[in-house]
Amino acid sequence: MSELPVVGAQLTVLDLSKHRDWLFEKDRDLELPEFCMADILRNPDPFIDLAKNALDGWDGRLGIHGPFSGFELHTGDREVRAIVQARMEQALDVCEKLGAGQMVIHSPYDPWDRDNLDNGPKGRDKRINAILETLGPAIARAEDLGVVMVMENIKDTDPADRMAVIEAADSAALRLSVDTGHAHWAHTICGAPAVDRYISHAGEMLGHVHLQDTDGYADRHWHLGAGNIPWHGVFKALEGCHAAPHLIVEINDFDRVEESVAHLEALGLAQ
Repeated sequence: MSELPVVGAQLTVLDLSKHRDWLFEKDRDLELPEFCMADILRNPDPFIDLAKNALDGWDGRLGIHGPFSGFELHTGDREVRAIVQARMEQALDVCEKLGAGQMVIHSPYDPWDRDNLDNGPKGRDKRINAILETLGPAIARAEDLGVVMVMENIKDTDPADRMAVIEAADSAALRLSVDTGHAHWAHTICGAPAVDRYISHAGEMLGHVHLQDTDGYADRHWHLGAGNIPWHGVFKALEGCHAAPHLIVEINDFDRVEESVAHLEALGLAQ
């Protein structure tokens, strides 16, 4: 790697001022999490205005965390699907107003699927079709806006499941996200591949990474260095992807994002 990758963070609008110098110094990647909440999506303009003011003069890559609470992308209930599509539309409205180029969405796959999707004929194809039926309008809108939606592993145990969705969609507006903590949990508890394999499997389709640490027992979102994720393997896999994903520290304690990146810098992996 000729130059160490620059790592950014997920920060709330209200936390931007605390990390302004750090964020602006290298125009680090930024992800705003509040727009995943339905109450904020109903009236996002105050948060959008705060973000625009705080980011005046910053030239980094901006993303938001899209909605996910209370629904699955493969829902078969048409009324629920309409609500999901409306939430996605609201979030894309936010991307348009903010000038955000990326939006995180959640994968609907889980360990039950690993053991049961093959019970019936074309069960996996049916799941993919249901997901894309829900996401169809959002994909079309994202294409028009130049926004990339990135599907994050949540309870996934097989990276191939999300890849199959991205390949079936065949759209530059849908790519993959890897959350290191989620992958480490799936590896430790469910026997899924190791974290670096989630990343290397994504390859050129990798658009986004959530960097968080954990012991593998639960979804800890600890600061980097507090758990046992093998960061050298993670960044070696990133180097081999030949992609330029948004690299986002996503931890519970926003005050420790700079410390987390400093940990990677001390390891000689990032800046």
